[in-house]
Amino acid sequence: MEFVEHATRNLFFTGKGGVGKTSLACATAVRLADAGQRVLLVSTDPASNLDEVLGVQLGYRPSPIPAVPGLSAMNLDPAASAAEYRERMVGPYRGLLPAAAVASMEEQFSGSCTLEIAAFDEFSRLLGDASATSEFDHVIFDTAPTGHTLRLLTLPSAWSGFMETNTTGTSCLGPLAGLQAQQKLYQSTVEALANAEVTTLILVTRPEAAALREAARTSGELAGLGVRNQHLVVNGVFQATDVADPLAVAMQARGEQALVELPEALRELPVTQIPLTSAGFVGIESLRNLGNLTDLPAPPPVAAEEAPAVSVGLGSLLEDLTAAGHGVILAMGKGGVGKTTVAAAIAVALAERGLRVHLSTTDPAAHLSGAMAGEELPTLTVSRIDPQVETARYSAEVLATAGAGLDDSGRALLQEDLRSPCTEEIAVFRAFAEAVDEGRDHFVVLDTAPTGHTILLLDAALAYHREVTRQSSQMPDAVAQLLPRLRDPEFTKVLLVTLPEATPVHEAAQLQQDLRRAQIEPWAWVINQSLTPLTVTDPVLQSRRQHERTYLDEVTGSLSSRTVLLPWHATPPTGLEGLRSLVAG
Repeated sequence: MEFVEHATRNLFFTGKGGVGKTSLACATAVRLADAGQRVLLVSTDPASNLDEVLGVQLGYRPSPIPAVPGLSAMNLDPAASAAEYRERMVGPYRGLLPAAAVASMEEQFSGSCTLEIAAFDEFSRLLGDASATSEFDHVIFDTAPTGHTLRLLTLPSAWSGFMETNTTGTSCLGPLAGLQAQQKLYQSTVEALANAEVTTLILVTRPEAAALREAARTSGELAGLGVRNQHLVVNGVFQATDVADPLAVAMQARGEQALVELPEALRELPVTQIPLTSAGFVGIESLRNLGNLTDLPAPPPVAAEEAPAVSVGLGSLLEDLTAAGHGVILAMGKGGVGKTTVAAAIAVALAERGLRVHLSTTDPAAHLSGAMAGEELPTLTVSRIDPQVETARYSAEVLATAGAGLDDSGRALLQEDLRSPCTEEIAVFRAFAEAVDEGRDHFVVLDTAPTGHTILLLDAALAYHREVTRQSSQMPDAVAQLLPRLRDPEFTKVLLVTLPEATPVHEAAQLQQDLRRAQIEPWAWVINQSLTPLTVTDPVLQSRRQHERTYLDEVTGSLSSRTVLLPWHATPPTGLEGLRSLVAG
């Protein structure tokens, strides 16, 4: 792995959900530390699973990893960072100002904007302030799936630009008050990202068309921001050992075809290929093996076990899903587990029953058009919640309502407020609430962003309420009714989608707990891309099939009372015919 042999000080691992970013970031960190380097590993993913992979409970400050001298790790915790940031801003005034004034300040620092600013502030400190990480030789960032990461990496430019043009010092933003003093730090962050001598962007992908397209898009967008020192890692390249196994041959051919059609934007990048293994990477010793994969022998054949009694295909869910005649169906889970495909298959199945259906997505990386392959049905509408479109619509609405009675000076201040990056988050939340509202008279199927982003969306609901109330003259009914509707099991059905592997299952289990704390009860689990219902003879695939059993038993035994399996498909299940195949048993 060339990027390890000649590692820059900062390494960013990014890519579509489920491609192996965390495993590769951890393996790189272990390898550098084993070579005598002092390494800090940071997860920026709100749904971080560094703890599980490293086998150590982590906090939001660097913790030494006992089994790897020289390695420390931490999770960037938006809520904890926001609490610290809030106290740093409000604390000096306690005892000096009246209690009501302090309470008012706390209210201003409790919004969604503060959450994002605080996380970004901490991220910038680690990247832009060399003194903050001076005890380390390398800082490795394991990032959230692409959409969230693009948002994080574009914020330095966004905030720097906003502050440069903000001449009045106002804004969303009591919260912004603390950032004016940070402008130099953000400029240093932008410079560090663009400096090829200190920062490398590792684009991680699977040998799959959708993942490669997303890597190409990310590569182009970040190159546009000046992040041009990039390296491509293709993780999970499969070579069939048993050429008599048609499924193994098909899997190899599918990967080879995707690499032959490598997007133009990626062709000039240095490339590292990592072979598919028989199991996942959890624990320090398995991570050390990841750096030596080419030396690993093929696993021995595994005796087939009787498959667990789980329904195959989405068909068994349809009768109950359609019983109410309307409502909202949410596909949730870790990035890369197939939420988009499952949401599209459900939407097509409902529409082909003659029901009116709206299929939409909150995922910034939106792949609905790819899942549908451009095909249409008379009763099915497809859209996406586009942040730019929603921000423009929301800003126009605020100016027409809250801004209607203002004089020129007040209107100018309001327009400046609306140009802050926080407005996008509020606008997307509003659009999500409006999409859920449509479920009153027909079906709405929503493909959600990867877990961390979705949790932030739900957790921030009350904070957004305050922001919306402050920026507009009244609370829209769709926003006021959002949480009650999500909590109503007759109105909303949540499908937790996962792969039969440790991290996706455990991340979905954590999401289930978070949803229950918000009084939202998941309705069913969908285990996607399973080898269990299939016949395989290739030793690597046999071993992976055997490895699945632990997680199938965990889901069906303790996590869910309603579960379906979707088998791995030799051809990606896109278009109407492909999506129909997921419904059949």
